[in-house]
Amino acid sequence: MNTGKLIVLEGVDGCGKSTQRDRLADALRRAGREVVATAEPTGGEWGRRIRAAARAGAAVAPEDELDWFTRDRRSHVAEVIRPALAAGKVVVSDRYFLSTVAYQGARGCDAARILVDSEAEFPIPDLVLLLVLPPAIGLERVRERAAIAEPHFEEQEFLTAVAANFAKIDRPYLVRVDADASVDAVTAAIETCVHERLGIL
Repeated sequence: MNTGKLIVLEGVDGCGKSTQRDRLADALRRAGREVVATAEPTGGEWGRRIRAAARAGAAVAPEDELDWFTRDRRSHVAEVIRPALAAGKVVVSDRYFLSTVAYQGARGCDAARILVDSEAEFPIPDLVLLLVLPPAIGLERVRERAAIAEPHFEEQEFLTAVAANFAKIDRPYLVRVDADASVDAVTAAIETCVHERLGIL
């Protein structure tokens, strides 16, 4: 029997996805679960292309950008996600297809169509934790951590449109978490949600 679970953390840049993914993965391991912590875009061919274009601020047609993300996800699912789920592991991912819905939707692609197509092609998450944070605060956090800039995505007007797209998504596997709180408070809220929804913590 397949007991694998797919948990995804979503949200605008700077909302704390990577930190909370790592904390959740550690908590699950302490609870005796086998965990695969992963992220999109990946380090594969298409993921590297996405990041290079983002860091260069390169102009990429929205349809091409969507195609790159879809190709990257196909590899990610085939090589990482499906094998881990089949082995009964818990996959915790920093971003998945709802990011494509929100971000490429903000680029002018059809967000509703991306969501329908994604759910038809890719494993549907058991739980998506959407970390809700005002884009201005997220951008401030990005600047404070001195991360490698991705001007293609890290712009307030664009992220406001992304946040609006996230706000429109209504799915039974989606739970919103207030990310405008301390790191520990967000962690506690996430762990409570995972326990109540999935019973694996």
